[in-house]
Amino acid sequence: MIVVPTIPSSAAEFLPPRRTLSALATAAGGCRGCALYRDATQVVFGSGPGTARLVLVGEMPGDAEDRAGRPFVGPAGTLLDQALAEAGIDRLQVYITNAVKHFRFLAGAGRRLHKTPGPTHITACRPWLDAQLRAVTPQVTVCLGAVALRAVLGRPATIRSRRGRPFMHATAGQVVATIHPSWLLRMPHGAQRDREWRLLCADLAGARALLSGRPSR
Repeated sequence: MIVVPTIPSSAAEFLPPRRTLSALATAAGGCRGCALYRDATQVVFGSGPGTARLVLVGEMPGDAEDRAGRPFVGPAGTLLDQALAEAGIDRLQVYITNAVKHFRFLAGAGRRLHKTPGPTHITACRPWLDAQLRAVTPQVTVCLGAVALRAVLGRPATIRSRRGRPFMHATAGQVVATIHPSWLLRMPHGAQRDREWRLLCADLAGARALLSGRPSR
């Protein structure tokens, strides 16, 4: 009889007793809280100062991030850098992570194609995000896309329902919801893409304004 080992349904049991960012990052390398670790190259935990007042939460690592071990270093990261600069935010002063720490993909024709993480992956990985937020204690957290928003809230929510209306959260501080930069990459160049780009930059500028205590709109 062949016994197939079961995969835990949560990362909670892999969290270390000491919850500093460095201890969390080390422990995350051994996480088996969902099946995504099996195919991913490595865990992509987060980057940035632990004293950051602003945290950005994305969806999950992409192909470039999976290979590099750092969040937002691929095409979406390049676009995010441009948007941050437009909003007057220094990326080096921001802590950046993702809702899900391992790359989920479909392999085909020599490429690894992004596949959106499912609810079970988001739920399983949420203890890591919660621990990160508790360690950093940000003043403002920006959720880049619906997956990030769901991970922070612990329940489904749409960007449309939360965009433009920052709200308080126990561990994330003031939360700002906006689109993920990768959505812009999938849009054809034109008026709609230009409008969404301006809205993304405005949302990030609003998050920056919250840091200084000024109204976001």
